[in-house]
Amino acid sequence: MTKEALLYEKLDDKKIHCFLCSHHCKIAPDKFGICSVRQNIDGKLCTHVYGKVIASHIDPIEKKPLYHFLPGSSSYSIATAGCNLKCDFCQNWQISQVSKGDDSTAAGHEFTPEQIVEEAKKNGCRSISYTYTEPTIFFEYAYDTARLAKENGIYNNFVTNGYMTKEALEKINPYLDACNVDLKSFSDEFYKKMCKGRLKPVLDSIKTMKKMGIWIEITTLIVPGQNDSDKELKGIAEFIVSLGPEVPWHISRFHPDYKHLNSSPTSIETLRKAKEIGERAGLRYIYLGNAIEGNNTYCYNCNNLLIERAIFNVVSYNIKDNRCPKCSTIIEGKFTL
Repeated sequence: MTKEALLYEKLDDKKIHCFLCSHHCKIAPDKFGICSVRQNIDGKLCTHVYGKVIASHIDPIEKKPLYHFLPGSSSYSIATAGCNLKCDFCQNWQISQVSKGDDSTAAGHEFTPEQIVEEAKKNGCRSISYTYTEPTIFFEYAYDTARLAKENGIYNNFVTNGYMTKEALEKINPYLDACNVDLKSFSDEFYKKMCKGRLKPVLDSIKTMKKMGIWIEITTLIVPGQNDSDKELKGIAEFIVSLGPEVPWHISRFHPDYKHLNSSPTSIETLRKAKEIGERAGLRYIYLGNAIEGNNTYCYNCNNLLIERAIFNVVSYNIKDNRCPKCSTIIEGKFTL
């Protein structure tokens, strides 16, 4: 379904300025933006992915990963084709890097916002996750779904690369409860070379989310030889601490994929090193992704085990009224189901 897009302005000669994401594409008639799913059709910006789901699943919220937001609950997860970054190491490239620049019919099947919310309710999901690809590029679809979900008492979360504009965040803020943001590196050169983007817009988005009161957790996929130096990891950890030591950091293990098939998987020793760097920086909650260890939540004050996890499943839960039952320290997040 082709639908007029939000967050754009008309320029001379039927050109369009899209300010949904931080690329700020200037799009000539009949051309697409960098995301390959938003097109200038006769001077009007249109999205080709509205109502066209390419993936939908019922997931544990921990799979997003969100460990301090409704732990143990299920989340109805959806995605459309496309992305506004071009990461060489993308782990979902089969759907995120689908190019519709030469095809007016984007991949996916018809699925209305009403149907998504109904499926979430029917399956007892406490939230809807806009995930797998980049929710920014299917913003209109996510916005309508999130607004309807809120009316039905269902929470909303973005799993995002953070490459959206402040205007986009202000638009969806009333309906957005949580975000897991990929902070892929603390190097602008890495973003330019590996992702075809820039670092600063991501940092700005994270800061804006925090100011808005959206619950945020940060994920860094560690790619060997690319973003795994002590300096790089220290920079990321110190930035997260500047937001607040309570912001969880998920350090995720890379496996060879897409254009990085000749790279090695991230070693568990590298993940442990990154965790130590984060702890020295002052972070309270650090988790290891795509690894068997490092998934439990402990009280940062007395080290009491609060949430025990096996992969994405909560095995035991020991938080009451957002406090550690042993020392009464407040544990940050949304834990009440």
